Amino acid sequence: MSLQAAAKSRESESHRGNNETHIMLYLDALTKIRNAQAAQQETVKFPFSNFTLAILEALEKNRFVESVSKKGRAPKRYLEVRLKYKNGKGAIGGMKILSTPSRRLYVGYGELKPVRQGFGVSVISTPKGVLDNKTARREKVGGQLLFEVW
Repeated sequence: MSLQAAAKSRESESHRGNNETHIMLYLDALTKIRNAQAAQQETVKFPFSNFTLAILEALEKNRFVESVSKKGRAPKRYLEVRLKYKNGKGAIGGMKILSTPSRRLYVGYGELKPVRQGFGVSVISTPKGVLDNKTARREKVGGQLLFEVW
């Protein structure tokens, strides 16, 4: 194996690892939200990433969390999420992780169906950014189906 081929191989491995890190960050954020709601906490903090911020903003847009804010300065930035409760119960009744690092699930916009008869949403990573299923259908764009929440 030549030096150039070895460098290219290491470069592609590091890129793959970086993508998996983003996926693990948003999965960790969803788990923390679920656990914090079970413990009736008001806020939750996460390490900052643009991908996690986009996902949390999609949840905020669909009223599953009350607010999302970016705090701190460059090396120590974090996200703070204020959780939403309805009648003492968390606004998120349940969630289902659809894409994992070992199994990616892709859908076209025509395959996007309502979640829980319209009471839930699915979150999709598209070329136009992170969108919910209703917006993705309206904009006629598909992508990686990340999770469903209801």
